[in-house]
Amino acid sequence: MLSSPLRDFVITKSGNPVNLLHSAARLFGGAVTTSPLGPLAEGEHEVRGVAAADFAVGYFASSLAVRVGTAPGRDSYFVNLGLAGEISASRGGRQAVLSRARAGVFNPGDAQELRPNRPGTRFLGLRIDAGLVRRELAALTGRPTGSTVRFDLPLDLSEPRGRAVKLLIGSLIEQLDSDDPLFQREELQRSQLRCIVTALLLAQSHTHTAALRGVPRMPHPRALRAAVAFVEANLPEPISLGQIAEAAGCSARTISSAFREKLGTSPMGYVRNLRLDRIRHDILSTGDRVGEIAYRWGITHLGRFAGEYRSRFGELPSTTAARR
Repeated sequence: MLSSPLRDFVITKSGNPVNLLHSAARLFGGAVTTSPLGPLAEGEHEVRGVAAADFAVGYFASSLAVRVGTAPGRDSYFVNLGLAGEISASRGGRQAVLSRARAGVFNPGDAQELRPNRPGTRFLGLRIDAGLVRRELAALTGRPTGSTVRFDLPLDLSEPRGRAVKLLIGSLIEQLDSDDPLFQREELQRSQLRCIVTALLLAQSHTHTAALRGVPRMPHPRALRAAVAFVEANLPEPISLGQIAEAAGCSARTISSAFREKLGTSPMGYVRNLRLDRIRHDILSTGDRVGEIAYRWGITHLGRFAGEYRSRFGELPSTTAARR
């Protein structure tokens, strides 16, 4: 793993530990709440980080013991990897010591308790949107996910599968740190993140591991993968069923059947849900007005959008925005 990751993305570097708590909450776009476990530790506290639509990754250098809770309506997974020192981590009744050889995986709704074992502890925290994990599991199994994926806590980075996850996360960090404009494109970052999620689903034990045994490596037809890639690359633009079918190289009827069979929704339903997920993320992580965010992601009818948003998330966009 890199020695000085995210060097150009410093959020705070301060002797005040409160700045670390606030910076972590801001980095993860309102997906977490943070509070100290015990007295506020003296010393230098540094946070670096990058946030995007489906993920955020942060570098933390601090000896402060913290409790990281989840905010209502923000389902996310977290993967924490040690860079220096060790961290005693717990979620519920499960415990693990995180280090360069062992990562910790936290599920939606989990409260994380992270206690650095000595000064100079440094680690990476990767937030992954739960919707992406659901979509990648559906891609692997060829059917919609019926329940939330819940991973085991400790991930052994010293064995081959764990090393693959670590290498892929390291590659994402290298892309973010690169000066090459090509690596700053969202399409490449999103593709790398999908690889990380797929590797995590295959490497780490979880509640759907049995469903992955014996399934083909590439259960989705090439046409469906091309269609999904087209949608994700053009989400802010007007998208029609005809365009999706053209990108997939097949008829509208064929691609519609593939979406319903493999993803449990229609092509345009997939477009709608993905837009709503991105809009919700931006509402919670930016100060922009709801209407501006909706238009940015290709919404043209705000009245219909509000109803669809409430159907998906159980609340109006204005209610979500009020929690910022």
